[in-house]
Amino acid sequence: MGYRATLGGETFRFDTLARLMAAATPARSGDALAGLAAQTDVERVAAQTALADLPVATFLSEALVPYEVCEVTRLILDTHDHKAFGTVAHMTVGQFRDWLLSDAATTRALQALAPGLTPEMVAAVSKLMRNRDLIAVARKIRVTSAFRNSLGLPGRVGSRLQPNHPADDLKGIAASTLDGLVYGVGDAVIGINPATDNIPTATELLRMLEDLRCRYDIPTQTCVLTHVTNTIAMIEQGAPVDLVFQSVAGTQAANDGFGVSLAMLHEARDAALSLGRGTVGQNVMYLETGQGSALSADAHHGVDQQTLEARAYAVCRAVEPLLVNTVVGFIGPEYLFDGKEIIRAGLEDHFCGKLLGLPMGCDVCYTNHAEADQNDMDVLMTLMAGAGVHFLIAVPGADDIMLNYQSLSFHDIAYLRNSFGLRAAPEFEDWLERFGLITESGHLIDGATGAQRLLGAS
Repeated sequence: MGYRATLGGETFRFDTLARLMAAATPARSGDALAGLAAQTDVERVAAQTALADLPVATFLSEALVPYEVCEVTRLILDTHDHKAFGTVAHMTVGQFRDWLLSDAATTRALQALAPGLTPEMVAAVSKLMRNRDLIAVARKIRVTSAFRNSLGLPGRVGSRLQPNHPADDLKGIAASTLDGLVYGVGDAVIGINPATDNIPTATELLRMLEDLRCRYDIPTQTCVLTHVTNTIAMIEQGAPVDLVFQSVAGTQAANDGFGVSLAMLHEARDAALSLGRGTVGQNVMYLETGQGSALSADAHHGVDQQTLEARAYAVCRAVEPLLVNTVVGFIGPEYLFDGKEIIRAGLEDHFCGKLLGLPMGCDVCYTNHAEADQNDMDVLMTLMAGAGVHFLIAVPGADDIMLNYQSLSFHDIAYLRNSFGLRAAPEFEDWLERFGLITESGHLIDGATGAQRLLGAS
């Protein structure tokens, strides 16, 4: 069939829909590495022109990854809500963009539309948007989730407290956790990436977090980010599991590389739900994604990395998660080369996830060999806060000493809340007030005083 557009007297042809989507994508190193990127800016604009004229409904009849070989494609097409899709079914991708930016696309309208959208549709429209457009639309979307507290409410931004330790030392992790709590971090989750990924270590870490949470009566949830099969085994052994974690991707082949399937995720969700540990909600899944994961596993089927990232959100949506986050700069400069590409990818991922109805967060991060620095992260976290992000991740000093990458600090979460009037989850905020860690106006007290009050309460 093919697609084409004429620009400046030159005609550009794109043999397949996947090729058109890749060529229309804003420049990034991963697509260039895969040989999928537009060769010139002119070709990219031509592809965007052709994509703008494409009917949105095309994505229901032309699969980018074959239906027969990929359970993610089957999930996307078999669960599509045609009734919800009716609002935009007659539109081209360009018209869909214009509608999203119009006053007609209200919060309520966007919530109703979400089940009718496929990941490929939202990826396509994002390729026609400037960064400000991604922010403007995402800000209108409201997605809430709950377990021991309520996340995603207006005027609030959640945070994951990530107290990783290179030796899984319990005292070191506890010290980092208390430090984060003093800064008001941890309402989304207190989550540890274990240095040693096995069931005994994960169980020990989980029991320590449970003891700390119960000792201080903290209305939050804890998680050890081990493989989903380990978490299922821990549940069977009676461990105090709040959330089930798993990294997921946008193709079956990439998920095979993670050792996970859709059936396995549903089994884990059912196991966690059987514990009934939630108090204000029962969203029990925590899922992480990231552009480039399918390409790094040679499981991308010739599809650009941003579209495959959006397809991962279909996997997430199927299990009604509490939290989803893109670890935006973690894989490295081979996939997102510099600060500009990382910022763009973070805004794209957040927009696409929220448009699909997900509680979308972000690990605003980069590796030390990328052409990025903490100023780039300052920009992205500020833009994310403006776009209404569900939660952000913070580590001591913005430097994860176990995973060896740069993220946000506890102070960064305080900056966002103090500068923009954003607040923690209401149940967690009440806890901060009860322990005297914030003032009546919602601002943090000084760290030394907060630490004394928290430790004195134990």
